Amino acid sequence: MTLFCVLGDAHLDVVVCPDGPVAEETDTPARTWIGAGGQAANVAAWIAALGGQARLIAARGTDQAAQLVASDLRDRGVSLHGPVVDGRTGVVVSLSYDGASRSMLTDRGVGPQLSADALDDGWLAGCGLLHLPAYSLTRAPVSGAALAAAARVPRLSVDLSSTAVLHDYGVARFRALLGRLRPEVVFGTEAEADLIGDLPGTDLVVKLGARGVRAGGTEYPAHPVEAVDSTGAGDAFAAGYLVGGVSMGLAAAGRAVARMGAMP
Repeated sequence: MTLFCVLGDAHLDVVVCPDGPVAEETDTPARTWIGAGGQAANVAAWIAALGGQARLIAARGTDQAAQLVASDLRDRGVSLHGPVVDGRTGVVVSLSYDGASRSMLTDRGVGPQLSADALDDGWLAGCGLLHLPAYSLTRAPVSGAALAAAARVPRLSVDLSSTAVLHDYGVARFRALLGRLRPEVVFGTEAEADLIGDLPGTDLVVKLGARGVRAGGTEYPAHPVEAVDSTGAGDAFAAGYLVGGVSMGLAAAGRAVARMGAMP
């Protein structure tokens, strides 16, 4: 069985589904969910839930939230590795509207503080594929750890993560980085993929939201579900794709959209 390693953030997710527009200076009724999150952690947890072997490499904080996140991930079957860094755990607040759209308020905390010097070869031992969110490739020092890890694992996949991250880093610069890394597959939303363009020698898998995905020039429809919360649906798809291809990816995304939160 392939061991999938994911390097990136493990933080606390707070998902808020308001019952209507957020009212200023007063209360707005809402449903909430709280638990472990972060794109890297989400992918690792879904890989484990789908029967794969998942190892997450992430910097962890020293606050109470770090204990909650670590416990949650281990309970989900994720093998957790990485340094403990003095500081706070990252928190992302996702505002999710009727399962159709979401906006994120992001504080990455100690997440980016994983350095190449702190990377332990044992954390990558046996890894058949390394999955890297763009978040892990665009900010130092974690970008150094991500590049060092990529050089030690035979197969690589990348998620484009965020149009804001790509713009901040530089679209041409990130495209050149992908050219050097030569991942076998890159995942991205339609907006992210449009920024990056074609990637010769790499499979670009485009997440189309409620329409499904485009892979290998073919569009595959999403599973019909009653959407509750879209948080983490793309991460669930990426995990399913890596473990079992497009069909498993779409099934996982359907499961994710039909419930609150990004975790399985």
